[in-house]
Amino acid sequence: MSRPLHRGISGIRISGGSNDFCDSQMKDKTEKEDLDRRGSSDQSPFSMRLPIRLLFPENSPSKYGTNENGFASDPLTPRNRHKLAMLLLKFSLALIIVVALTGSFWWTISISASSRGHIFLGYRRLQEQLVSDLWDIGELSLSSSRLKDMEFCPQEFENYVPCFNDSETLALGLSDGQEYDRHCIRGLKRNCLVLPPANYKIPLRWPTGRDIIWSANVKITAQEVLSSGSLTKRMMMLDDEQISFRSASPMFDGVEDYSHQIAEMIGLRNESNFIEAGVRTVLDIGCGYGSFGAHLFSKQLITMCIANYEASGSQVQLTLERGLPAMIGSLTSKQLPYPSLSFDMLHCARCGIDWDKKDGMLLIEVDRVLKPGGYFVWTSPLTNAQTFLRNKENQKRWNFVREFAENLCWEMLSQQDETVVWKKTSKRKCYSARKPGYGPSLCSKVHDVESPYYRPLQACIGGTQSRRWIPIQERSVWPSRAKLNKNELAIYGLHPEEIPEDAENWKMTVRNYWSLLSPLIFSDHPKRPGDEDPSPPYNMLRNVLDMNAHYGGFNSALLEAGKSVWVMNVVPTSGPNYLPLILDRGYVGVLHDWCEAFPTYPRTYDMVHAEGLLSLETNQQRRCTMLDLFTEIDRLLRPEGWVIIHDRAHLIDTARALTTGLKWDARVIEMESNSEEKLLICQKPFFKRQAN
Repeated sequence: MSRPLHRGISGIRISGGSNDFCDSQMKDKTEKEDLDRRGSSDQSPFSMRLPIRLLFPENSPSKYGTNENGFASDPLTPRNRHKLAMLLLKFSLALIIVVALTGSFWWTISISASSRGHIFLGYRRLQEQLVSDLWDIGELSLSSSRLKDMEFCPQEFENYVPCFNDSETLALGLSDGQEYDRHCIRGLKRNCLVLPPANYKIPLRWPTGRDIIWSANVKITAQEVLSSGSLTKRMMMLDDEQISFRSASPMFDGVEDYSHQIAEMIGLRNESNFIEAGVRTVLDIGCGYGSFGAHLFSKQLITMCIANYEASGSQVQLTLERGLPAMIGSLTSKQLPYPSLSFDMLHCARCGIDWDKKDGMLLIEVDRVLKPGGYFVWTSPLTNAQTFLRNKENQKRWNFVREFAENLCWEMLSQQDETVVWKKTSKRKCYSARKPGYGPSLCSKVHDVESPYYRPLQACIGGTQSRRWIPIQERSVWPSRAKLNKNELAIYGLHPEEIPEDAENWKMTVRNYWSLLSPLIFSDHPKRPGDEDPSPPYNMLRNVLDMNAHYGGFNSALLEAGKSVWVMNVVPTSGPNYLPLILDRGYVGVLHDWCEAFPTYPRTYDMVHAEGLLSLETNQQRRCTMLDLFTEIDRLLRPEGWVIIHDRAHLIDTARALTTGLKWDARVIEMESNSEEKLLICQKPFFKRQAN
C-alpha cells in the first residue's frame, strides 16, 4: 500500500504509518481542549492572562507541538532553543521595566516638598516653551499654505471696520444707542487684504495734508457736506478731486473766534494761554471733521476726536485723513476705554448727545475721564436762554443738566450764546459737603478701576480714591509735564531713574529707525552706518500707532527729535496698564485687546510700531493667531506705510515668513547688542484697485 505524501512537499517520503499520524492529531486536539477549558475558567476581571499571553502568544508551539509537516517536533532542536531564548529575553526585559518603574516611584515619593516644587516649576517652564515653540512651528507651517491663498477683499470692504455694523450685529436687534457700540463676535475673522478705492491717492505731506485731502480717499459725498452743520459747511470746499479746509486761512476766523471765546469764558486772555492754565489734552466728542483740534494743534494742544461709527466714514475717517488724532468711540451705553482722570478738557459742540438721558450717567462718564480742575465745554441750542424759554421741554432738559452738573461738584464758569463752560472740582471734600441724597454716590474700590475696557456705564462718581488726583493747575506746564517728578513716578511704582533711562534708550532707537526708513533698506546694498540720512523731507510720517507703548517713550523721543508727529499710544489689555502714566505725561492713548479689531477705519496710520508685543501675546492663552494680528495691521496701514517690529529672534523669523503672503517688502535687521532679538522693517506697497 502506497503511503500518502504531505501536500506542498514533493519528493519526501513520510516515515511512520497513517494511524500514528491520526493518534498524534487526536492527542494534540485533546490537550488543546483541556487548555481551553482551564483558560476559560480562569478568566476574571483580575486575571493575569493578558501579560502571560503577551510573553507567550497563543500561536506559540506547545512543549510537544507538531512541526509544519504535522509531525511531533523535538523541543531541543535549534529552532525551539532560539524561540525559548527570545521568550526569556522578553521576560527579562519586562522584569527590568517593572523594577525600574518601582524604583522611580519610590525615588519620587522620597523627594522633599521643596524639590518637587522646583521640578514642577521647571516642568511648567518647559511646557510653556513647548507650547510657544509649537505655536511658532504651526504659524510657519500654515503660512505657506494659508498665505498663498491670501486674497484681496471684495470692493464692499474698502471702508470695512470689524466689530461695527456687521450683519450679525444688526441681527441682534439692538436699540437705545447700543447699536453704535462695539460688538466683536468671536470667531468672525476675515483674513483678506483691504484694497483702497479705485481713485485713491497718497495723502499730501503734513502740514499741507491737514487742510487739503483727496476726496476719493474718504467715503463722503457733496450732499453729506451740505447737510452738515453751518459751521462745518462754511469751513469746507468740495470740488471734483479735493476737499479743502479753510481753518488756517486769515480770511476765515470761525474756529479761531470760537476757541478765543472759550478761553475768555475760562478767564484766559486767548487760546494761547490754554497751556498755562494746565490744558494739554482735549477729548472732542462728536468732533465733526476735526477743525477744532486742528486749530488747537498750533497751540501745542493735542485733541483726540471720538465719534460714532458711520457707514460713510464722514467724521473719524475724514479727521484721520487730515492727519489728526481720532478713533471710533460711542458714549451711549459703555464706558470709554480710558482710565479715570485722563483729559484736561472735554469738548462737545452739537455732538448729538442727550446729556439729560440715562439718569445722568453720560455726565458721570464725562466726570470720570476729566482730570481734577478740568473743563467741560458744551455748545448746543439747548443752552441758549432765548431758545429754551420758548420751549418748556427744552427748558426742563436744560435745568436737569445744570442741576446734575452742580451735584457733580462742577462749577459753571460762564454761559455765552450757545456755549457753557463748567470746571470740575479739584477738592475731594466737595463730595462729602453735598446735602444728603443729592447727586450720585462715590464709587467703591470694586467699581473704580483703572482699566475700564468697554464696561457698562456706572452710576457712581469714579476717580476720587485715585492717587493720581492732582489738579491740572498744580501739574507742570507742557512740555515739562512729560518729565514726571519723583513724587509722581512713585504713584506708578517707578524709580526716579527709570523714565530718564527709558528716554535715553528711545532717543538712540529713534535715530536708528529714521536712518532705516528709506527705500535703500530693500535694495541689495542697504544703508550702512555712517552714510548720510535720507534726503528731505525727514518728516515722512504724520501719525504713528504704537501697539505696545510701555511708558510712552517712543512718543517722547519722536517729539524731542523734532518730528511733527502724533502717536496713538496703545496699551494692550494683556499686559501691565501704563496708560494712566502715558496720559499724565500729556500724550494720548487707549486700552485695547489686540485679538479684536482696532476701532478705526482702514488706511489711517503712516506707521505701525510694536516692541515686545509678540512676546506679550504669545504668553497669553491664544484666542487669535499672528496672521490675524498682521492682517489687522495691514488694514490700519496706509499704502506705502511702514511697520517696525522689535522682538525675540524666533518670533521675528515667524513674522518674516508671514509678510510674504501679505505682499509686504520686508527686511530683518540683526541687533548687534543683543543676539536674541531682531528688528523687522516692512513697507506696505500701493496696490491699486481697477476702476469699474
